[in-house]
Amino acid sequence: MRSSRAVLLPGTASDEVFVASVFAGPLADAGMALVTPASRDVRGHVAALDAAWGGTPLVVGGVSLGAHVAAAWAVRHPERCAGLLVALPAWHGDAGGAPAAATARASAALVGTAGPEAALAGVDGWLGAELRRAWPRYGARLEGALLEAAGSAAPTLAELRGLAVPVGVAACTDDPVHPVEVAREWVGALPRASLRTTTLAELGADRESLGRAALDAYLDAAASGPGRAGRSGR
Repeated sequence: MRSSRAVLLPGTASDEVFVASVFAGPLADAGMALVTPASRDVRGHVAALDAAWGGTPLVVGGVSLGAHVAAAWAVRHPERCAGLLVALPAWHGDAGGAPAAATARASAALVGTAGPEAALAGVDGWLGAELRRAWPRYGARLEGALLEAAGSAAPTLAELRGLAVPVGVAACTDDPVHPVEVAREWVGALPRASLRTTTLAELGADRESLGRAALDAYLDAAASGPGRAGRSGR
């Protein structure tokens, strides 16, 4: 049964405003309602997914950390999940030395010693503007949120192999923090998944480019039927 509702979570120190800017338009065009919880940490993300569950399987997912949390929730509650929208997965299993985890730890250290603006020195363009908008919403919780994300685990490849729902994965081919190779590893492990790519430049010019990529991949995976290997595409 195809769900008409998608509950999508933000990435590390991001928020529901960015998630909506990425996914609201593409999902509306597909006839799906978007739910964007205003949660700020892993526990809050999980609680938001639990609260959204009302007896009908949901499409869940998010960006980076949000996608990790949603996928882990789907692993624990397969009967609650109709599908996954995964944008910019950053690692699988333990974070270890993944670029996104290292970046979060370095940012947390600077936030703790010199403040948020110092941590964002040199982060310009659309990404710098986005972080300068979102980070103040965390207040004193920002450093802890960054450290929590850096130490959190995503589903392992073995766990992903057990997810039978359709999964759309989107990645930026020029993103060193969320390497496209990680996205390909997710798709290679998932029984029913597809990958679409965009670029950071496209994302900067059009936030919905990332949402469209994830949704197009999801619709492709849903149409492929159970038991079909993951596919990659532009």
